[in-house]
Amino acid sequence: MAFQLRLPAMIAIYLLFFFNKISWTETAVDRSEQAKAEEFLDYYNSSILQWHYKKFTASWNEATNLTAYNREVKINTSLAFASFEESIRANASRFNTSQLEEDTARQLNLIISSTQLKNATERARKETLVSQMKTIYSTAKVGNDSLEPELINIMATSRDYDKLLHAWLGWRNVSGREMRQMYKEFINLKNIGAKENGYTDLGEAWRLKYEVDDFAAIVEKLWIELRPLYIELHAYVRHKLTKAYPGKVSEDDYIEAHLLGNMWAQSWVNIFSLVEPYKNKSNLDITSNLKQDKRYNTSLKVTKLAESFFLSLGLEKLPPSFYEKSMLQKPDDRDVVCHASAWDFFLYKDVRIKQCVEITHNQLVTLHHELGHIQYILQYWDLPAVYRTGVNPGFHEAVGDLISLSVDTTTHLQKLGLLKNSTSHDEESDTNVLMKLALRKIAFLPFGYLIDQWRWKLFSGDINETNYNAKWWELRSKYQGIKPPVPRSEDDFDPGAKFHVPADVPYIRYFVSSILQFQFHKAACDAAQFKGPLFKCSIYQSKEAGAKIAAMLAMGKSKPWPYALEKMTGSKEMSVVPMKEYFQPLQEWLVKERCSKKYNIGWPGHRKTEQALLIKPITTPKIARHHITKYITFILQKYALQATWRIKNRGNGVETIINIFRKSDR
Repeated sequence: MAFQLRLPAMIAIYLLFFFNKISWTETAVDRSEQAKAEEFLDYYNSSILQWHYKKFTASWNEATNLTAYNREVKINTSLAFASFEESIRANASRFNTSQLEEDTARQLNLIISSTQLKNATERARKETLVSQMKTIYSTAKVGNDSLEPELINIMATSRDYDKLLHAWLGWRNVSGREMRQMYKEFINLKNIGAKENGYTDLGEAWRLKYEVDDFAAIVEKLWIELRPLYIELHAYVRHKLTKAYPGKVSEDDYIEAHLLGNMWAQSWVNIFSLVEPYKNKSNLDITSNLKQDKRYNTSLKVTKLAESFFLSLGLEKLPPSFYEKSMLQKPDDRDVVCHASAWDFFLYKDVRIKQCVEITHNQLVTLHHELGHIQYILQYWDLPAVYRTGVNPGFHEAVGDLISLSVDTTTHLQKLGLLKNSTSHDEESDTNVLMKLALRKIAFLPFGYLIDQWRWKLFSGDINETNYNAKWWELRSKYQGIKPPVPRSEDDFDPGAKFHVPADVPYIRYFVSSILQFQFHKAACDAAQFKGPLFKCSIYQSKEAGAKIAAMLAMGKSKPWPYALEKMTGSKEMSVVPMKEYFQPLQEWLVKERCSKKYNIGWPGHRKTEQALLIKPITTPKIARHHITKYITFILQKYALQATWRIKNRGNGVETIINIFRKSDR
C-alpha cells in the first residue's frame, strides 16, 4: 500500500529530473564571482544612466522638432547606444548566474535579454526606417488638416457620414499606405534580430517580457471572459446607430468603422450623445465646464489639476523641471509628434510629458494617464537601472488609468466644482455614467487585444506581405464586429494608420492594463475603506490607498509581476472579476434593453459559432511543459514528500520547482 501511494510521486520526481537536470543540492554562491558581478553592475548602473540621458534627449529633441538634422542625431545616438549595449551584454553573459545571489542573477539576466541586430549596417537601416515611418505619421495631412487636432476633432464631433468618411479614408491614404514597403523591410530586420538572440521570432520575445510561459493563453482567456459584455455593448450601440444613420447601418451587420467617434474605433465615448440611455440626466461630461472655469482652462492649469490627485494620495510631487521642460501645447512654428507620452531621462529627476493638450474631458483623462507613468518612474527612481521600469508593460499603462477611474466619478468631479446639478443617487444617471465609461473601457478591449494578435502572426509568418490588410480587417471584423466603410486592398496598409505600429510599440500592454486597472481600483478602494458600488468609488485624498499604490510601484522590475500584483491586490493572478463587478449594473441593463427592444446581437460569423471568434493561443513547448509542472506540483503536495520539505526550507515551497522548471526553458 505504501509503495502504491509513493509510485506517482516517484514518477513526478523522475519527470522533474528528466526535464530540468537539476540537483537537490542548493548551489552555493561563489563569493569571488559574486564580487566581480557586483563590480560589473556598479559600472553598468553608472554608465547606463549617462547613456539613457543622452539617448532620450536626442529622441525628445526629434519628437518635439521634426527636422532632418534632429532625426540624424537621434539615429546616430541610437546606434552608438546599441553598440554600447552590445558590449555590455557580452560582458554580462560571461557570468555564471547559477553561482550568484538571486538578485544579482536577475539583474544580469535582464541586461542580457535583447532583440538587437548583430550587424551594424542592419541596425542603422532599422533605425532609419522607424524614424522615417514616425515622421510620415506625424507630418501627414489630409488637405490642411493634421491628425491632431483637426482630424481627431472631426471624428469626435461630426455626425456627417460623408465628412467622417473623408477624414477616415484620407488619413489612411496619407499615413499607412505611404509606409507599407518600409514596414515590410522594418519587420524583417526586427525578426532577424530576435532570431539572432535565440528567440523563435519577435512575437516570442515580446511575450516573454511578461515572464510567464503561457502569456498568449492567459490574455486569450481574459478576453473570452469579458467578450459577452462587449457583444452586448456592440449590439446596443449598433441599434442606436441605425436610428442616427438610417439606411447606412444594418441591425445584423458589422458597424462601419468611421461611425464610432474615433479614428481607429478604439474608443466610442465621443458618440455618447447618440447612444445616451437617458437624456437630460448626468453623464459626467465636463468639457464645457473645464473651458469656462478659469482655474482649469489652460494646458498648464489642467496639468496641475491632474497632479493634485496624486498629491492628495500622498504620492510624489512633480519636480520643478517637469513644468519647465514638458511640451504641453502643440507649437505653431514646427512639426512635432503630438501622440501623448511620458518620458524618463534617468538623471537629475528629469521627467517630462509630451502632449498637445486640449481642454476637454478626454484630454484630462489622458493627462492622468501620462502622470501615472511619471509617478511610477518617481517611485522606482532609486532602484538599480535595470529595475527602473514597469514590472511588466501593462502595469505602467494601468497606473494612470487606475487614477482616472476615481476621477470619472460624480463625487470627485463635484468636489472640483466641475459637475453641477448632478443627481448622484439617481439610477438613470448611474446608467449614463457607466455607459460613458463602457464606451471608453469595454469598447477598447478587442482593439487592445487584436493589434498584437496581428503582429504576432506577422512575426511568425502566418501573415505576410500578400495579405497584410486582408488579415487586419479579418481580425477587426472577428473581434470588434466592425468593417471598413469602403473596400480595402493590399495597396493599403491600415495597421500603419495607428501610431504604435510604425513606432514599434507593443500594444497588448493596453489590454493587460485594461484588466489590471480594475484590480488595482478594487484594492485601492478597499484600502480607502470605501463602502458602496465599485463604480462610485473615488480614492481621492486617501493616504491609505496611496501607500498601497506606492508600495507596488516602488518595486519596479525587481521581482516578476505576480509579486507586485500580490503586493497590491493580495493575489498573483490577473482577474476580470473586479471589471465585471464594476460594470455589472450596466450589463444587466443592456440585457433588459435588448430583450425589451428586441434588436439583434452579434455579427456575421459570430452568430454561427462562438468558436469562430477564437484565435488559437500561440504555443511553444513551454505550454506542454506547463501541464507536467501541474502534475508534479499536485503529486508533491498530495504525498508531502520529504524532498518537498527540503525544497520548502529553501524558501519557496513547490513553487520553486516550477520556477526551476521554467528557468532553463529558453
